[in-house]
Amino acid sequence: MLLKSNHIYFRALEPFDLELMYDIENDTEVWKISNTIHPFSKDVLLQYLQSAHQDIFTNKQLRLVICLNDTSEPIGTIDLFEFDPLHLRVGVGILIFKNFRKNGFAQEAIELVKLYSKKVLLMNQLYCNISSSNEGSIFLFEKCGFIRIGIKKQWNRIEKNQFEDEILYQLLL
Repeated sequence: MLLKSNHIYFRALEPFDLELMYDIENDTEVWKISNTIHPFSKDVLLQYLQSAHQDIFTNKQLRLVICLNDTSEPIGTIDLFEFDPLHLRVGVGILIFKNFRKNGFAQEAIELVKLYSKKVLLMNQLYCNISSSNEGSIFLFEKCGFIRIGIKKQWNRIEKNQFEDEILYQLLL
């Protein structure tokens, strides 16, 4: 099964994920990596969940919940975004909940999404954008074979007059 590996599996978003999504989208620590500047209401998130059943060809994005094989407990999410079926590329982003980090789950999820992207979506490449201060994500994606291909200088404003570079990574599948 292409959506399952040794310790984790991916599943689609379900209506009962409303509280999970509410917690993720309104966590101000996550805002730094998702470029969010305001909270999301449960109503807005419910509308998103109701359209999440549409496939990646329609929405150009896909969010999957990462769950433990043993307990089915959600431990994070993985997003495919800016899906481009013409040029066969898609962006990838991942969030592992704090209490599940440093257990190898993120690397396992990236490896699983690489396989899914190549075998099911028939993608030629994955890419990601990482803030230069996000050392954990830089280490993760480089460990998974992504290559640094560029730096967007002063790309993200992090304080009133302070900016941070963003690094562009790519992986040819």
